[in-house]
Amino acid sequence: MGRAEMVVGPSEKAVAVVAYHLNDAINWWDDVNRSLDWQNRIFHVLAVLYGVVAVVALVQLIRIQMRVPEYGWTTQKVVHFLNFFVNGVRSLVFTFRRDVQKLHPEIVQHIMLDMPSLAFFTTYALLVLFWAEIYYQARAVSTDGLRPSFFTINGVVYAIQIILWLIMWWKPIRVLVILSKMFFAGVSLFAALGFLLYGGRLFLMLQRFPVESRGRRKKLQEVGYVTTICFSCFLIRCVMMCFNAIDKAADLDVLDHPILNLIYYLLVEILPSSLVLFILRKLPPKRGITQYHPIH
Repeated sequence: MGRAEMVVGPSEKAVAVVAYHLNDAINWWDDVNRSLDWQNRIFHVLAVLYGVVAVVALVQLIRIQMRVPEYGWTTQKVVHFLNFFVNGVRSLVFTFRRDVQKLHPEIVQHIMLDMPSLAFFTTYALLVLFWAEIYYQARAVSTDGLRPSFFTINGVVYAIQIILWLIMWWKPIRVLVILSKMFFAGVSLFAALGFLLYGGRLFLMLQRFPVESRGRRKKLQEVGYVTTICFSCFLIRCVMMCFNAIDKAADLDVLDHPILNLIYYLLVEILPSSLVLFILRKLPPKRGITQYHPIH
């Protein structure tokens, strides 16, 4: 019996230590979530990070405008402007996060938290459009239907979301909130598949170009990195929005889940936006830009 205790004892002690540390970690998570000071600190950190990304996007937009003032609102300029808008609004929302939570009617809170997500979708859907145009033009296929499709898809997405907001305003029930979040999850999955489809096609097409092609390697890396980053971020957003819809413990729209907010927004917006801005930091040449697509 004594020998059995000698064998089992250390194992039980190890289990107890692990359980103690796990319990301690859970308590720390709960303590941070319930702490007003930690909530404010984390929301202010998010506000600063979003603010930095917004400033970088604005500076990049100004630099592009100064480099090629003869062009109008090109795809590249619109992407940077939308990045500035999305991150700027997010920064303001998290700066005044506690005040946003007090807004009435409650639908105003949903609009303030969800509108940047719609604009984020439009920003990166525009990048998918740009790649689709390059891909089809390289294959001598007409691109006349791409831009109307882009505007139609965005119009439908915004219209459905506005209808959901209006219904939620008229009758704010839990089922509608869940439906709205699941709709966002579906939109995010659609965006992820768009990047996988056209980013993947463009990547494979560039791989077939001659090795000595100028800028081939750099463009190949650019498309590969951006495709991977954006596909991953929209897929994570889709999964998280599903959990957000069905599990109150994963609710992102409440004040007492600051750590979850930090992890979520870092992964699906701040980090992807920062990496994409860095990868696409190169300014266009001043003259002879055949690959520079203005947006009309």
